[in-house]
Amino acid sequence: MGNQRRVGVLSPYTFTRRDVGEDDVSLRITHCGVCHADVVYTRNKLGDSIYPVVPGHEIVGIVKEVGSHVHGFKVGDRVGVGAYLDSCRECEYCNERLEVFCSKGALYTINGVDVDGSVTKGGYSSFIVVHEDEFPSASAAPLLCAGITVYSPMVRHKMNQPGKSLGVVGLGGLGHLAVKFGKAFGLNVIVFSTSISKKEEALNLLGADKFIVSSDEQEMTGMVKSLDFIIGTVSPNHSFDLYLSLLKTAGTFVLVGCPNEVKLNPLSILVGMKTISGSATGGMKETQEMLDFCAAHKIHPNIEVVPIQYANEALERLIKSDVKYRFVVDIENSLK
Repeated sequence: MGNQRRVGVLSPYTFTRRDVGEDDVSLRITHCGVCHADVVYTRNKLGDSIYPVVPGHEIVGIVKEVGSHVHGFKVGDRVGVGAYLDSCRECEYCNERLEVFCSKGALYTINGVDVDGSVTKGGYSSFIVVHEDEFPSASAAPLLCAGITVYSPMVRHKMNQPGKSLGVVGLGGLGHLAVKFGKAFGLNVIVFSTSISKKEEALNLLGADKFIVSSDEQEMTGMVKSLDFIIGTVSPNHSFDLYLSLLKTAGTFVLVGCPNEVKLNPLSILVGMKTISGSATGGMKETQEMLDFCAAHKIHPNIEVVPIQYANEALERLIKSDVKYRFVVDIENSLK
């Protein structure tokens, strides 16, 4: 599907993929997660969308063709494709398996320019062609973006130390996975949300240790200097000074959501040696580690499966945070 009529509105669209090269793999897509990036690209939020846009970068599929130089995959394998398709594979970041930070620029799954000059189109489609340096996956599609987006910075900033305390700001697609990872790491997990309606699920379904309504001044004051780590998963603007005040000395706040602006008083980080960091997605090595971790700890995203014909409604509901906690499009059974 793609955009033929109005900006941000998805409708049927027929296009062709580039040919399968000697180092490429072609996948028959079975499922694709719905990410906030799909809203960004379809509605040109960054001002650089190349229409027609085909969104979707949480892709799971079955290998249907491999290039002559491909040895890591065979026809019939189940594989996953995340936010990017390729990189230079030569720079310091690629050598460290942090391909998404490629010095020459990673090739993104949506809205990038491929080796043949065509614009990359995502997973709301029947198949895709990628370089073979992807990762095998039988896991759910949302792990390939939402999962690695929270797992990568949690591990990088040592948010996997049993017994320590983690605050999770927001309980959506990213937040609910941060809670699951935190509990699997052995952390004391506190969820912060503006919506009291999420309390029961946070505590009883996801296993959080405590739930705080972030608009309740008394509850927030009671949490001052109590947390080792905070991961912020929400995109609406919010007070960074307030959350930084909840960190212990030398605590770390990692931002994975994307507010319009970040404002804070320098004293919020100077006093108490606090760190604020940002993160988007992760490299293939740590993505495979995450998938293995999820398999070992039986971590699965909570999803709502929908047909491709429901894509516009899914994006509208996503904007309203009306999903528990990630949409997954059933490509295989609705694009035939």
